[in-house]
Amino acid sequence: MRLHFHGACRAVTGSCFMIEAGGRNVLVDCGMVQGSKTERELNYRDFPFPASSIDAMILTHAHIDHSGLVPKLSKHGFSGPIYATSATADLCSIMLPDSGHIQEMEVQQLNRRNSQRGRKEVEAIYTVDDAMACLTQFRPVSYCEWVQISDHIRARYWNAGHLLGSASVEVEVTEPSATPAVTRLLFSGDIGPDYKLLENEPEAPTEIDHLICETTYGDTDRQEITEDIRRKTLLAEITAAQHRKGALLIPSFAVERTQELLVDIVALMESGALPPCPIFIDSPLATKASAVFAKHASEYKNGDALVRAMNSHNVRFTESTEQSKAISKIGGFHIIISASGMCEAGRIRHHLKDWLWRTDGTILLVGYQASGTLGRILQDGAHRVRMMGSEIEVKAHISTMDVYSGHADAPELLRWVQQRGTIKGSIFLVHGEEVAFSAMADTLKQAMPHVPVVIPNLDDVYDLSDGQSTLAKSATPARLQPEHLGRIDWNNDLSKLVLDLNETIGKLPDEKARAKLIRRLRRALEDAN
Repeated sequence: MRLHFHGACRAVTGSCFMIEAGGRNVLVDCGMVQGSKTERELNYRDFPFPASSIDAMILTHAHIDHSGLVPKLSKHGFSGPIYATSATADLCSIMLPDSGHIQEMEVQQLNRRNSQRGRKEVEAIYTVDDAMACLTQFRPVSYCEWVQISDHIRARYWNAGHLLGSASVEVEVTEPSATPAVTRLLFSGDIGPDYKLLENEPEAPTEIDHLICETTYGDTDRQEITEDIRRKTLLAEITAAQHRKGALLIPSFAVERTQELLVDIVALMESGALPPCPIFIDSPLATKASAVFAKHASEYKNGDALVRAMNSHNVRFTESTEQSKAISKIGGFHIIISASGMCEAGRIRHHLKDWLWRTDGTILLVGYQASGTLGRILQDGAHRVRMMGSEIEVKAHISTMDVYSGHADAPELLRWVQQRGTIKGSIFLVHGEEVAFSAMADTLKQAMPHVPVVIPNLDDVYDLSDGQSTLAKSATPARLQPEHLGRIDWNNDLSKLVLDLNETIGKLPDEKARAKLIRRLRRALEDAN
């Protein structure tokens, strides 16, 4: 029995693990990689395994970094079943076609630029049609019920408290010729925090052999966040933005984060704490996702509050591109909630282009910002950015608020792990950047000194025979080395260099000084060639 790590290794995104046992290959998640350009290029490359060799898939939840490459897998030959909760299947039915649409649009724009520059055209990773085709492979499952995945593998889903339909998945592998004959794995998926507006607390089984655990916030100890604290924090941010008189832009994940924000903003208005103002949900995906949430309202906390907020007369859902563009003509204070949450795609980039250079604008970051993304660059205090072919000076107020995180922090993760009881084998740490998984590893080693803690590299393979975990020799080399994962890359450095160069040249006193600097740069380029 072997466990392959093909994503979310020493980085947060791109969840993808393969269980190889009894002559069968079962994939757990097949997520899209976000982050630096170097990392995102993995989405375009071949899978490190033949897609047709996968017999079945276990999907923990619908977020694109867990599900986003499922259409590509099916497009290239995977024809097996995809097991997911009913809510996850419903969310994927809108999220995956939306992802295909975004890729088609972005590739069209890129190919126009490539034609102008004399470069080769590129193909989208997959299309809307590809995404629609893979939806026929979904097989809805219920929480806490065993599902037979293959002859030797069965799985049971537990509510992870992270997102509508999210699950930690217990996998039991039976190998009659092995010792022990039954091996139990637990894939955490993404674990929700203690206080979540719409989700219940996470659940999971005890007495497992090996744990594959997320560590997104493995180095963070947040303050205790109650509903009152969360809404007071949000109220303070909105009030400050009102005083600046421009728009408040909230880049937000379209699924659940947008719905949580909507409930709290409307509640603040209903209580009189916040004066009424227009709230634009400028994301077709968020609009469709809200309908899915309404369908499943009885399955999570505060479902009635969400339905009421969606019907508020202050809330306006925009569908068409024309409606989205019309928002830029709105005067006075207003709130725009738009995807994507890391500012990497979607309509939020057009709104950022409108408002980043204005002192009366406010950008409120409410979710995790992966290294190398525009959201992280803004969060880290960049004074100038390059986006959509333009160089923009950042004059808007940039603020971060972490009270809506969908992930458990370090103490919550530790408590969740300890609640699993005796772990007979190893704990594998995934879904984290270097500081996070290093901190979590130290915490676990102190709290559970007899359990080996493993931090796998991308494309590592572990032999789980005899109840142990041993690094096996992989048949193929790793697609990226650890130093290229979960951090800024050459493209981020190049963008910053171009910005710094333009700024420096603009500050030089005369034509002679500018010519001198340009000559020095040309000599450096000639030496490099």
